[in-house]
Amino acid sequence: MSISTENIGTDNISGENISGENISIFTDARAAGPSDRSSWDQSNIVAPAVGGPWPRPEAERTVVEERLYRKQRLAGAYRIFGQLGLGEGLPGHITARDPELPGHFWVNRLGIDFRRITVSSLLLVNDVGEIVEGTGPLNTAAFAIHSQIHAARPDVVAAAHTHALYGKALSAIGEPLHPISQDACAFFEDHVIFADFNGVVLSPDEGRRIAETLGGRKLAILANHGLLSVGTSVESAAYWFIAAERAAKAQLIASAAGTLRILDDETARLTAGQLSSETGARWSFEALYQIIVEEQPDLLD
Repeated sequence: MSISTENIGTDNISGENISGENISIFTDARAAGPSDRSSWDQSNIVAPAVGGPWPRPEAERTVVEERLYRKQRLAGAYRIFGQLGLGEGLPGHITARDPELPGHFWVNRLGIDFRRITVSSLLLVNDVGEIVEGTGPLNTAAFAIHSQIHAARPDVVAAAHTHALYGKALSAIGEPLHPISQDACAFFEDHVIFADFNGVVLSPDEGRRIAETLGGRKLAILANHGLLSVGTSVESAAYWFIAAERAAKAQLIASAAGTLRILDDETARLTAGQLSSETGARWSFEALYQIIVEEQPDLLD
């Protein structure tokens, strides 16, 4: 049994330190006011690059409020995954660390389709796989993988893994996500291939090996299996998974059509610095979350 030593990137999850210049995005002149652009108060109309800095402060919440906040975003993430077709049968799980009990995490109950998950159907599981709150059953693979990710990475609030089509296809050919587009650059030097497939992950030992290979990165391509993403919030973990699945799709389509035009390391690294903010990922998810709550408010039940 061997673990892939093909580390695609550095041992460091994407943070808020950004390289590159901010991008000025001007609003329509009629909405902005003065027709003379030089006289505008640009503090109100210049948006930051995707990487930050971000002017949106995080709301202060009590432990009880934070728990509900994470559970609502978690249920929303499942609904969004279901809407995007990222689930497949019973496999697949997204977890959120409990804010008061760091060794515990919230996860979906086995047997409920992603499109039907609600806040009240989530399970609270402790570090030995016992259901502390909610009605089981618990997906054994979810505990085996996620318990070890959360244990190894105190910075990780959430982790996502499903058998989505394009990530699974990419995992079958043993290739990393190449920096072939602006969007794919978000994962440049921040993902790894775990090449040690040994069937369904039912043992925490296997989950520990995945966690060790992931290191400090935000994405793992699990060979012959699928994708696994992590983040410092439920929102970022879910959005990184969606973005990685789309990047895998684009890469597979492009490689089938012709030779990939891979960006040079310097350009890819610069673009990654502009795109890989956890805060930016939260914003991207929040836009999807607002729509799903409006369309499917029962997820909050």
